[in-house]
Amino acid sequence: MLLEEDAAQAARADGRTGFQAGALSLTQQAYQALEELIVTLQLAPGEVLSEGSLTRMLDIGRTPVREALQRLALEGLVVILPRRGILVSEINVSSQLELLRLRREVERLMCRLAAERATREQRASFKDIAAAMDQSAEANNDVAFMRCDRQYNLLLAHSCGNLYARKTMRLMQGLSRRFWYQHYKEALDLPHCARLHADCARAIGAGDAEAAAGASDALLNYIEAFTRATLEANSGRL
Repeated sequence: MLLEEDAAQAARADGRTGFQAGALSLTQQAYQALEELIVTLQLAPGEVLSEGSLTRMLDIGRTPVREALQRLALEGLVVILPRRGILVSEINVSSQLELLRLRREVERLMCRLAAERATREQRASFKDIAAAMDQSAEANNDVAFMRCDRQYNLLLAHSCGNLYARKTMRLMQGLSRRFWYQHYKEALDLPHCARLHADCARAIGAGDAEAAAGASDALLNYIEAFTRATLEANSGRL
């Protein structure tokens, strides 16, 4: 059974790749807006925020913003400081390698399960996402790729049919995407990375579990190499 906060997203992911903000709860709208602002570093690591300022920025009530912040705190993107405000968490380069160890195993399982369990509509959506990722690769468009990536992750989580895998992956996604956004210009080949993601989506869309698992491993191999290169480049600053 889907978590309540995922229900509107899942309806979008289940055979419909377009975004319809009106179908989302206010909490989910606040979460998506804040998550993107944090992941794209528009809200910078170490920045101190307040519920009041975020409420005004998003033009959404205080209660949905508070609930969105609680989810972001659970995912490690913010730290809630009682009576002091909300701190955007710092980015820890070294911890990314440990995160990737877990992500590799969980993501491979999810890709395999999604290839086996996805509905016809979901398979069509995976193919659409693969095409959109290919387009972002051709255009070398980082923001377009990140939005495709979030949509892919949501569809993967819903179609794999494993609640526990979905919960685990959700805790890693924001941190992974923000790390990528901060450092990708240092060592990442964005078009190649986008095509590796597209390979995963395409294999799931084709219902090929072995190819999906292999594509997931290829993607994580590349992400790990990128992370190690970033760690080496930043070793003097850690």
